[in-house]
Amino acid sequence: MSDKAKIRITINGVVHEREAPPRMLLVDYIRDVVGLKGTRYGCDTSNCGSCTIVMDGRSAKSCTFLAVQADGREVTTIEGLAEGSALNPLQAAFQEAHALQCGFCTSGMVMSAHALLAHNPAPSVEEIREGIIGNLCRCTGYVPVIEAVQAAARRLDPKGGTP
Repeated sequence: MSDKAKIRITINGVVHEREAPPRMLLVDYIRDVVGLKGTRYGCDTSNCGSCTIVMDGRSAKSCTFLAVQADGREVTTIEGLAEGSALNPLQAAFQEAHALQCGFCTSGMVMSAHALLAHNPAPSVEEIREGIIGNLCRCTGYVPVIEAVQAAARRLDPKGGTP
């Protein structure tokens, strides 16, 4: 009998059907089994948000899920946002607003913002703050991050924009 579980997770639109140890964290599965290194492994306590992904349309910290818990689910990582070699509007806005300084929090911050904009295409500043509350950044002071999310909201929904 194998000490591994066979799981099937759709990551960035691609089905990955592999075996994983029952206690393997989803962040480790994404990075080590699937080979997508954009999802960061940060604090090991779920406090920093660097490992944030979108699972079934909602932001989730991949260090708080076991890979087997993602069986049958739809996951999007930072690599799944780009359109070919072109950045999507949110990624481009982060770059233009200088919302990525050291880069350690960037993928998790972008994924939290992506989930927020998917559910609220014209968030207020307070809603943006609330949407990224689980992501720590020591470099930007959050102002450029908020500006980037506002700019992306205007690009994605030019009629609504951000108040």
